[in-house]
Amino acid sequence: MVENWKRAFLPVLVVVCILGWTPSFINAATDPSDASALKVMYGNLNSPGQLTQWSASGDDPCGQSWKGVVCSGQRVTELKLSGLGLSGSMGYQLSSLTALTNLDMSNNNLGGDIPYSLPPNLQRLNLGNNQFTGNVPYSISQMKSLKYLNIVHNQLQGQLNDMFGELSSLSTLDLSFNSLTGNLPQSFSSLSSLSSLYLQNNQFTGPIDVLANLPLDNLNVANNHFTGWIPEQLKNINLQKDGNTWNSGPAPPPPPGTPPARKNSPKHKSDSNNSPSESDGSKKSGIGGGGIAGILISIFVVGGIVAFFLVKRRSRKSSSDIEKLDNQPFAPLAASNEVQEMKSVQTSSAIDTKKFDTMASINLRPPPIDRHKSFDEEDFSNKPVVVKKTVTAPTNVTLYSIADLQMATGSFNVENLLGEGTFGRVYRAQFDDGKVLAVKKIDSSALPSAMSDDFTEIVSKISQLHHPNVMELVGYCSEYGQHLLVYEFHKNGSLHDFLHLSDEYSKPLIWNSRVKIALGTARALEYLHEVCSPSVVHKNIKSANILLDTELNPHLSDCGLASSMPNADEALNNNAGSGYSAPEVAMSGQYTIKSDVYSFGVVMLELLTGRKPFDSSRPRAEQSLVRWATPQLHDIDALSKMVDPALKGLYPVKSLSRFADVIALCVQPEPEFRPPMSEVVQALVRLVQRANMSKRTIGNDQGASQRADNQDTQDYMS
Repeated sequence: MVENWKRAFLPVLVVVCILGWTPSFINAATDPSDASALKVMYGNLNSPGQLTQWSASGDDPCGQSWKGVVCSGQRVTELKLSGLGLSGSMGYQLSSLTALTNLDMSNNNLGGDIPYSLPPNLQRLNLGNNQFTGNVPYSISQMKSLKYLNIVHNQLQGQLNDMFGELSSLSTLDLSFNSLTGNLPQSFSSLSSLSSLYLQNNQFTGPIDVLANLPLDNLNVANNHFTGWIPEQLKNINLQKDGNTWNSGPAPPPPPGTPPARKNSPKHKSDSNNSPSESDGSKKSGIGGGGIAGILISIFVVGGIVAFFLVKRRSRKSSSDIEKLDNQPFAPLAASNEVQEMKSVQTSSAIDTKKFDTMASINLRPPPIDRHKSFDEEDFSNKPVVVKKTVTAPTNVTLYSIADLQMATGSFNVENLLGEGTFGRVYRAQFDDGKVLAVKKIDSSALPSAMSDDFTEIVSKISQLHHPNVMELVGYCSEYGQHLLVYEFHKNGSLHDFLHLSDEYSKPLIWNSRVKIALGTARALEYLHEVCSPSVVHKNIKSANILLDTELNPHLSDCGLASSMPNADEALNNNAGSGYSAPEVAMSGQYTIKSDVYSFGVVMLELLTGRKPFDSSRPRAEQSLVRWATPQLHDIDALSKMVDPALKGLYPVKSLSRFADVIALCVQPEPEFRPPMSEVVQALVRLVQRANMSKRTIGNDQGASQRADNQDTQDYMS
């Protein structure tokens, strides 16, 4: 009987045991990529004891009810972690959370840059009241479903990228209480659903005309540096505008061809009262139909007087005088057109209508022009001289004196020389407050001393470039025919040093760091090529121009310099033969964004092999790195022999192979087949995510900080 009982009970026992021993991953309620992303976030937060149930080893946030995690099925759809006192950073794998629609990390102590890659399908993003620095990440431009974006009360700096063109669903945008600078991006005009915009307490400049036709109910632009006029369309909404430098008096009429102003929505005024409101608005503007007619009549009268004097003057004026007027250097296009019209003595209405349009368009941009200046004969004849191109000194960087920089560099002592590049020498500068910066002294052969206006314009352009991986311009100096640029200083020197100049204090870069440097540099180039408008071609990508900070983050130097210097191409072509130049540059001398991509591919080859792009000390067949390495990039056995011996085999094989695949795309001889940098960035991000930095590469880069403490004069060569 006992035997019969055993036979009957045994199958039941087996079933119970199987059910009880089912591995946890079979019952896991969370998508593995979502779980991985949250574990990475947990690892980047500083001792987040407030996150109950969270664990670095946990693999089931949905099933284990992690605090603040909301799921639908196996996917994480919401992350609500507001007000938990969290510090640290958010991690680098957030783009894997493709089902996440609501991310709320507000009211914490999170710092550093906002992650470059964010969940792509967010509808609500709230990072307000933290300590984030840097700029608003460009990946927000891809969030086509985003309705609510709040980054209030952080420490964001720099200009807003022109990245709002696809955000037609965005209804609330709050960027207030930061240190954002520059003009509002033109893509703001595409925010067709925006009802509330908060920009107060920043350092924005320029006009707000780009907001005129948005369906706004609430707009706060107080305490900035805005100029120009308040668009008429914004005067009947909840508008807060104090603390700016608005122009007084009536606003000029819009330029010809401007579409009619958007009528206020029914939310602002009832249909029955439309007419009275509109008439009141036109009275407030100071320019109604009668006002415009009066202006036009005045123009025709003044035009007739001007034409009369011109005809009289023409009989006395020799053709050589007019030719001198035509050839006036730096005269704007509008001025030269007016001179041509003077020579042909066209109708006064044609001349003055053109002049009125030109004046109106000028007055829409700061600084305001004196529109009431008399138009007498002498003024008009001298106009090309008066409107000669003037360049406004940049206000977002420091203007140093020669005396300041001489003191900081020891009168440009050779002991403080960091390097010498294409456009001049770079010196280490230590100021009285202890701050250390790098000063680039531009050679007069690259920029003659007489071209001070051109230099100021160059500085203005470079000062607008802001990206975590672009070396920041701190200041400039233009005195006594000398032109100098002042940059942030990175003690760890250049990538070239780390790869090719070893010393007793340094350790080789581990594989993780090499991938990190490649990705950061690719992001810098993506910013220059695809975010900046117009695109900035760097023209001089090489490892000596990639500076490393104490955490080995890359900072691309000399951005915008070669593309702005009048003699840059000639100087760069004279220095050709380094192994970085694309084949088409050697043939035509012309640089493009595609030639930048090629040079970046050479830097990646340098990271992979540890070899210089051109090394005359090697056998002839191996002197050109690209020529030697390219045929072997898709052969895994040959690839393993090419890897930098300093790595000692510590790298993930798949990661190495994918890294080589990206290189092969970048160094293709035909420029049209090279990928845009955004695709390169995506490929490297996927590489990082897939490999997740294999445990085989566990190590540290302490050698970097040790070396930094023992070596101040690093290579800042351009």
